[in-house]
Amino acid sequence: MIKIRLKKFGKKREASYRIVAIESKKRRDGRPIEELGFYNPRTDETRLNVPAIVARLKNGAQPTETVRSILRKAQVFDQVNA
Repeated sequence: MIKIRLKKFGKKREASYRIVAIESKKRRDGRPIEELGFYNPRTDETRLNVPAIVARLKNGAQPTETVRSILRKAQVFDQVNA
């Protein structure tokens, strides 16, 4: 199963995350299938590749709870249902 989840990168205590599509059995920082966006929790900066995320969700990818809340805030799910 394909998951849409966060991949951690950056320095200790200054972590940023990439939003990636990855096989659910792979490790957190393993090689992703596709990078779909960026999230920085310290500045609350978010950059999303919305068309790619919508395509992944329509093909059955499951977001984690954290990614789901980021996507809900960016109103991505409105485009999936349309």
